[in-house]
Amino acid sequence: MSIWDKYSLYIEKNWEQFLEDLKEFVSIPSISTLPTYKVEVLRTAHWLEKYFQKLNFHHVEIMHTDGHPLVFAEYKASNPLLTLLIYGHYDVQPVDPEHEWETKPFQPTIKGDCMYGRGVSDMKAQLLAQIFATQAWLANSPLPIHLKYIIEGEEEIGSPNMQTFLLQHKDLLKADVALNCDAGVLAPDIPSIPYGLRGLAYFELELKGPKQDLHSGLYGGTIRNPIHVLCELIAKMHDANGKITLPHFYDKVKPLTDEERTLLSQIPHSDEEWKNIVGMSELYGEAGYSTVERIGARPTLEVNGITGGFTGEGAKTVLPSKARAKISMRLVPEQEPEKIEEYLREFLLQRCPTEIKWNLSLHSCSPPALMNLKSPYMQSAITALSKEFGCAPLFRREGGSVPVVAWLQKILGLDSIMLGFALPDDGIHGPNEHQNLPLLKRGVRVYCSFYEELMNTNK
Repeated sequence: MSIWDKYSLYIEKNWEQFLEDLKEFVSIPSISTLPTYKVEVLRTAHWLEKYFQKLNFHHVEIMHTDGHPLVFAEYKASNPLLTLLIYGHYDVQPVDPEHEWETKPFQPTIKGDCMYGRGVSDMKAQLLAQIFATQAWLANSPLPIHLKYIIEGEEEIGSPNMQTFLLQHKDLLKADVALNCDAGVLAPDIPSIPYGLRGLAYFELELKGPKQDLHSGLYGGTIRNPIHVLCELIAKMHDANGKITLPHFYDKVKPLTDEERTLLSQIPHSDEEWKNIVGMSELYGEAGYSTVERIGARPTLEVNGITGGFTGEGAKTVLPSKARAKISMRLVPEQEPEKIEEYLREFLLQRCPTEIKWNLSLHSCSPPALMNLKSPYMQSAITALSKEFGCAPLFRREGGSVPVVAWLQKILGLDSIMLGFALPDDGIHGPNEHQNLPLLKRGVRVYCSFYEELMNTNK
């Protein structure tokens, strides 16, 4: 019996137990952003610690930070062919609005082909499926790959302690390549690999006009209204073609190559379906680019919220003293979040009336990342997916941000392979989050096959 047959049989025999383990894992409310769940986050880390200990890993440790802890687990192979660093996170988003859930968020429930529960798709199922693949290998044969898992509890709050951790433990985390399971595919029968991730710069802008709220009848028309100015500034941040007008914003944005445009054009996409998904009659974006290209390969500037003046029920005729906006920018490779702040400040200095005072705060930022499509490690992932799905994967740039990918490149010199089995309609971060279980089982086989391909490449 081949090793493929052995681990495939192991997966089938142990699938029900795996689902029970996944239910137990998902049932722990590891919400990292709410202080009241700090004990539950720690409990989740201990759950992982025990799971790795059950697999007889050589080194398992909960490593504390200034926030939530990380779990480090190491399998030391004899004469390893390579070292693989596997990244994941065990924290989850809050469940609000809970009344829109059809099942209890932390009582994982299987309905049809899916398991429902907060964090099941993002990313407890992805993480446990990869660990389960390791378990399947080790149950049948020694694995000639040195494994190092680093699993954090703060990804959903921007990984505030990850950079410091990587800098402090560079020797411990040395590897040849990283595997990041915080990913997905386009459809149950369409494998895909993200090779680009946008960065993020998130700001809060406050404008200050009069010393206090004023009577709009007595004072209106005689002084600047901070809300009016804020709206004018926001309107001027894009031109008529959807291009961002901040000075120098596009200086380091590389144009898409013909090869990349060809790759992205292969992604199955319908603008009409996209309109239905978002509930809009027309799409809008930077002129000269397709929707797929705008999603992941071009930078954006979006206003996430505006407050100011009276917003309660009924009428109150005030001229507000202050107005605020939260603004996020998704960045593409070569753009630097720190520089973006300089460009936004320059824009405000140029455009904001002098009698209006402004204050700009940078809440969070993360760099963009681009992965090597031609590396032998990427080829191993491509082959593993192709064997399981019967077709080659498509390649895409993700619109979202996964900060650790760029930090691994910058601090540890490691390229990442994004390999996961979530779906676009899994409802992550929203009500009724779920994971397709037949797809997840295929994912376990892909992770096993990925090991096999890495071994073949590095013999």
